[in-house]
Amino acid sequence: MAAEPPVLPGAEEARRWAAEELSHPEYRDAAPGWIETLWEDFLDWLSTLDGSADAGSTVPSPVIGVVIAVIIAAAVIIAKPRLNPRARKAREVFEPEGVLAAADYRQRAEMSAAAGRWADAVVDRFRALVRSAEDRTILEPQPGRTADEVARDLAFPFSTEAQRLDRAAVTFDAIRYGNRAADAGDYRAMASLDDALEALKPVRRPDHQDHQDHEAPRPAVLP
Repeated sequence: MAAEPPVLPGAEEARRWAAEELSHPEYRDAAPGWIETLWEDFLDWLSTLDGSADAGSTVPSPVIGVVIAVIIAAAVIIAKPRLNPRARKAREVFEPEGVLAAADYRQRAEMSAAAGRWADAVVDRFRALVRSAEDRTILEPQPGRTADEVARDLAFPFSTEAQRLDRAAVTFDAIRYGNRAADAGDYRAMASLDDALEALKPVRRPDHQDHQDHEAPRPAVLP
C-alpha cells in the first residue's frame, strides 16, 4: 500500500501549530535557553512574511510550514530527555570536587550577591545550608545527594521549616539545572532559611540519641 503523502500546512496554519505546541510551559522549562531565543528570532522573521502586499516576500508558504515543523521537531527532540525524569542525570547539590566549608559557601554567596550574580548566590547559599547540616551531624555526608533528598532528610529535625525547605529545593533545581533566572528575592529567601536553620536546635531521631543511654549496666566489682 502506498504511503500517504505528508501534510504540509500553509504558513498561517503552521504558525498557529507552532505557537500552540511551544506555548506549553514544559517546553519553556525544559528546553535550553538558545532554543527559546531562536524561536523568538524566528517569530520576528515570520512577521515579515505575512503575505501582505508590502512585505515583498518570495518565500512559498509550504516552505515556511516545513521550516516551522523542523523547529518544532528540534525543540521536542532536545526537550524530551529533560522532560523524562528517568533520563535526567542526578541533580547533585555539590560538585564532585566540592570540599568547601559552610562559611566558604556563604562568603562566595555574599560576593556573588554583591555582584548581582543571583543564580550563583542562591546555589552557594543552599550548599552552605547543606554543608552546615553535615557539620552539625544532622545529615551524614553523602556523595550525590540531591536537593529533594536534603529537603526530605531535614524535614524531621526542622519540622517547622519543612515547607520552606521544599521550596528551597525546588528553587535550587530550577536555577542550577533548569532555565529559571534568579533574583534578589530568591537569594533573600535562601539566606533567611539558612540563618533560621542555624538558629534552630534540631530534633534528633531516636537512633541518633547518645548510645550511652542504651548501654547495659556494668557488673559490680567484687572485692
